[in-house]
Amino acid sequence: MPSYSVAQIRQAEQRALATGRALMPLAGAAAANFVAERAPAHGRILALAGPGNNGGDALEAAALLLAKGFDVQVVLPAGPGKLPNDAARAWAGWQAAGGDTRTHTVLPNGQPFDLVIDGLFGIGLNRPLDSAWQSLIDAINALQAPVLALDVPSGIDADTGRALGRPIRARWTLSFIARSRGLAVPGAGHDAAGECHADTLGVAMPGADDVVS
Repeated sequence: MPSYSVAQIRQAEQRALATGRALMPLAGAAAANFVAERAPAHGRILALAGPGNNGGDALEAAALLLAKGFDVQVVLPAGPGKLPNDAARAWAGWQAAGGDTRTHTVLPNGQPFDLVIDGLFGIGLNRPLDSAWQSLIDAINALQAPVLALDVPSGIDADTGRALGRPIRARWTLSFIARSRGLAVPGAGHDAAGECHADTLGVAMPGADDVVS
């Protein structure tokens, strides 16, 4: 599986968006299908939606999984107020699908989950985790539930693979458009990612000469 820099992935994403292609619903559908193939029928799913578009991907997946009959709970640690436009539409879509309209900003106490979706940061994190985010990630890891990370396990620098704290320990990572190079090199990113998968969402990447491997 080839790997690319964050800048290359962003450029491909922007080119696709400029043509009018809606990527977030495609990413959400890919994540929902991935979960549905691995979680028990009607299982309990926790979707963690961060403050950016990675959170929107998780919200799209949550709505689709709810429609498939899963018991889904959404947590938005930073709340929905400052979500970017596409992610805000995904939040509205979650509510329209019959999801819990209350804003849950902390993990539920004492509730086991069959699978956790990590949509906190994706490829956007490039600074160390602050104490609040680190505490949340530690609590997620303590759940000992299998985690699907969207794009990159939260707490990992997508370009370098460096840990920006104690990262999410994923069982699987599903990269959208292309795998980030930080998951391909030996180190914390590779170790945290678990089993790596990618869905291009129909977006073309640069030619082989531009690939970072």
